[in-house]
Amino acid sequence: MHEESFVFDEMLNGWRDQQRSRGLDPYGVEVRIKFIRRFAGYCEKPPWQWGPGDLEDFTVRSMSGAKPLAKSTIRSYQMTVRIFCAYVTDTRYEWVAECLERFGSAPQQICHDWNTVAHLLEYEGRPQRRALTYDELEGFFVCADERVETILAAGRKGALSALRDAQIFKTIYAFGLRRKEAASLEVADLRPNPAALRFGTYGTVEVRWGKGSSGSGPRRRTVLTLPEMDWVVDGLRQWVDEGRPRLTDDPRGALWPTERGTRACACATSTAVSRTCATVRVCPSS
Repeated sequence: MHEESFVFDEMLNGWRDQQRSRGLDPYGVEVRIKFIRRFAGYCEKPPWQWGPGDLEDFTVRSMSGAKPLAKSTIRSYQMTVRIFCAYVTDTRYEWVAECLERFGSAPQQICHDWNTVAHLLEYEGRPQRRALTYDELEGFFVCADERVETILAAGRKGALSALRDAQIFKTIYAFGLRRKEAASLEVADLRPNPAALRFGTYGTVEVRWGKGSSGSGPRRRTVLTLPEMDWVVDGLRQWVDEGRPRLTDDPRGALWPTERGTRACACATSTAVSRTCATVRVCPSS
């Protein structure tokens, strides 16, 4: 009934299986599948009718307007299209012959060196972005701590969550963690360092869900507690001994539980950061 839709769906299903066979992250695979559907909707034609001009038109539209996309985002989109086109044009999967037989046209590689963004710089962020100054960091942490006292004084719920967020901020900064890495920590990941016994069980942090290469899975690493960051130990000890037990009875579970007993997610951390930055008038983009 809808031959074009059927073939396109089968292309995406085959591409999904091929990526999963490589051991790629299932979430990332579905993100790519979703974007290819979006790109096809923008082109208003199936992949076997795409041409280089379709990619160029999409790129120009995405880089213009009131909110143009970042160059790194554009390159990521183009890379997704390039990988998909490489799959459907690979003769080992017979999509070229199938499309020629059914529709009289075959898919082609529409991404090349002359119409895609090259990765020339290690950092591609906006020049306006900068690291926070020490005064701004101090104001940020003070605001996070004061929010706990404000909630308690007002007699409202959420003081424990605010205390948890404040300690997450300090842990991320002191150990140089990503949001997901911090959110995935468990109590058992806090371990002693034989070379710095004064820190007790907070001498190292075992990061078990670090960002890995394509198909490699999470990458492990051990982060030491630095003498310059020894102030984070008291906060972690207070949270583990006094704050966390009020949210969960599991002594070995998630380091940052919610009031419902689930694990605090990375998105919630981002929301808390934005709220705190707005309170101290620190622009997140800076």
